[in-house]
Formats: sequence, C-alpha cells, structure tokens
Amino acid sequence: MRGFFLILLTVIALPVFSLAQASGNAAYSQSGGSGRAKQNERNKHIVQQGEQPPTSGMFVDASVLMNVKADEYVAVFGVLQEGATVAECNQKMDATVADFSTDLKQLGIRNDDVFVDFAAQNKIYGFQVTGTIAKERLVGFELKKNVAVHYKDKELLEKLVIAAAKSKIFDLIKVDYVVRDSAAVQARLMDDAVQVIKQKSAMYEKLLGIKLLQPAQVYAEKPSIYFPIEMYDSYAASESEEISSDSDRQKYTIQGARKSRTFFFNGLNADGFDHVINPVVIEPVVQFTLYLKVKYEIDGAKK
Repeated sequence: MRGFFLILLTVIALPVFSLAQASGNAAYSQSGGSGRAKQNERNKHIVQQGEQPPTSGMFVDASVLMNVKADEYVAVFGVLQEGATVAECNQKMDATVADFSTDLKQLGIRNDDVFVDFAAQNKIYGFQVTGTIAKERLVGFELKKNVAVHYKDKELLEKLVIAAAKSKIFDLIKVDYVVRDSAAVQARLMDDAVQVIKQKSAMYEKLLGIKLLQPAQVYAEKPSIYFPIEMYDSYAASESEEISSDSDRQKYTIQGARKSRTFFFNGLNADGFDHVINPVVIEPVVQFTLYLKVKYEIDGAKK
C-alpha cells in the first residue's frame, strides 16, 4: 500500500496552475452553491457499479477538506459604451480604457498585468411612434469590453474599484483567486487521507477483533475544487404586508419597495469530513476536497 501511495504522490506532484473565482456581480447568477457542493460530496460516498468489491473484505474510506488562501488575484471589469455610430462607440471606449489604464499605473499595475477583451458589439433599436403605430428602428450601437487586472495584494481591490468608478466603469464582473501550487495542496490532502485510513483501520481491527491484510486496494479517489463564486449564496431580509381582500386588490395599484439582496460566502464546513485543514475561514477561500476509499481483505475471511 505504501508503494501505491508513493506512486500517487509522484503523479500529483506535476506542476499545475489552479484558478478560482471570488464574488463580483457574477454572484447574481449563482444560488444554492453550498448545497450543490455538499450534495456532490455526499455522492462520492455512494458505491458505484465499478467500485463493488469482487471478493470478501471491507471498505475503509477518508474524506478530507483543505481551505486555501489565494496567492494572486484577477479582477474583471465590464465596460459599456453607446453611440450613434460604431466609430463613436470605439472612440468613447478607447478614451474610457485609456483613463482607467492611467489610474492603474498610478496604483503600480504594469501594462502586462492588464488585458482588454472585446466582448460584444450590438445594434440598439428604439420605437418611432406615428399615430397609433410604434415602429422599431435602428437608433445606435453598443460596444462591450472586459478589462482584466492582475494583482497580488488583496487590499488593492477597493482602490481598483474607485479607479474604475472615476472612469465611469461600475461593473465589477468577478474576482478570480489564483492558487499557484495546487499540486502541493493535492499532495497534502493525500497524506491526510492516508493517515485517516490508517487510524480507521487500526480502530476497526481493535473494535471487531479482525486482522486487515496488506496491501490494500484503492477503489475510489475523487478530488474536487470549489471556487468561491460557486459558493456564494444570497437572500433578501424583509417582511411585507399582504392585501387579502379582493376588493382592495382591485382598488389599489401596488407599488413595491426595492428590497436589496445580501450576498455571502457560504463555503463547506466540517460536516461529513474526517479532517479539515485550515478550518477557520474569515475570507473567501478555494476549497479542495479528496475522497479516498480502499478495500482490505480480512485475514481468515475466505476460510
């Protein structure tokens, strides 16, 4: 078994680059992320058809979670300009991006850390009313671009948002959290899972009075990474009166108040995990998980 785990650690030690996302306005498109993540972790424990043991024995499994802070960040801002012609849109867009880039340089952001992505260009239609006829006609064009800004100091985000607002850029789409050495994270998870399995095996041998034979067979190895943008939930905290009378409903036109939504990072907790690395979470983190299941033969079971 030890040799097998050494092979696994050798494989996962290859250099990789992991990218995770934190909340921006993209959080409006997410809901129930924590619930989906918990369900995914529960599904890992279900014995699949190919994982059914062909001979007698017993399963021993381990489920571990690691919360990892980001090393670097990428903030993506959405820029929109409208104009009567395509040329006018481009002229406005170039001026906006140039102003924003100038402020970014003052914050210490290099040119190589800024990328402008062409997103879309659309026609804008409006209505021309003549008598009782409202006819659609082309009234202008709309140009959309995204500006991605790479930075390392997480405290810099507020200054980036203020700089964007000065250039009349008000859409922070998302913030990507970068974990550079995810291979080291996966190796740590494997080490912890192995230790959990060893502890459980010793406990079962003592509790049941059996002897588990080496080497063990690995039946399932299921890693997952949960990005912060997937783990944001939202709610609207408000109470409203209701009109129950039919006559009142017909009598009044109800104009509802705007109720703001609250967004919050709702990551996985220790529930369902044998061990959690870095359990205290006070900021959005990238959450790495590993479910490992092995099968032991029991000494004397076949006899």
